[in-house]
Amino acid sequence: MNREILIQRVQSIAKDIRILNKAVENMDVTNIPLVLENYKDFSAEAAQRAEWVAVRLRHLVYVLPFNPKRDYLPQAADIMGIKIEQREGMYELTLPGLMPKRRSTRGIEYLIDPLMAALERFAREHGVVRFPHYTVCFVMVYDRTLPERRIRDYDNLELKAVLDAAACFLMESDSGLLCDAYHSTELGETDCTQMFIMDSRCYPQWYAERQERLHAAQN
Repeated sequence: MNREILIQRVQSIAKDIRILNKAVENMDVTNIPLVLENYKDFSAEAAQRAEWVAVRLRHLVYVLPFNPKRDYLPQAADIMGIKIEQREGMYELTLPGLMPKRRSTRGIEYLIDPLMAALERFAREHGVVRFPHYTVCFVMVYDRTLPERRIRDYDNLELKAVLDAAACFLMESDSGLLCDAYHSTELGETDCTQMFIMDSRCYPQWYAERQERLHAAQN
């Protein structure tokens, strides 16, 4: 990359970071109980700008010949807390936070690139068991200490990109002929998104055990 272009991009990111700092400062001084709407706007602006700053910084990392994309993204996945676990008849993926709204391309790029790297590493190190038919369950976990009005409709969540990424490495196909998909919402310790990819024959037992666990946690 041309040196002048590199300098311009660094300066542009530095400007965005200053704006991000200002948004966080606004969150810090907002009287949350009295000005909740303003806090919502400030927090959304800060989160979106932080994601965009992270994506642009990654692009600057990639232009360096000694730090290629394939080496950096697995590190990003670990830092973000992306986890992939394998159990009998099932894979469980845990993604940080909640899925962005549809058409939020910045948020999707921020997540999908490290997710693809984590999936590729997992498949290379563990191998993949294929199932004759799949059931995919997305569980949106919302922090129970925050207002329940945050809970969104499922059609507002960008889950297709996550399913496409997982299907590339863990599934024969995500076609409707080979895959059933379900959505669920839970309250938990912190915001996250869980994705369970399982042999469809395991679904009834998984569902019953999960409902039992949730019922016990509420009592």
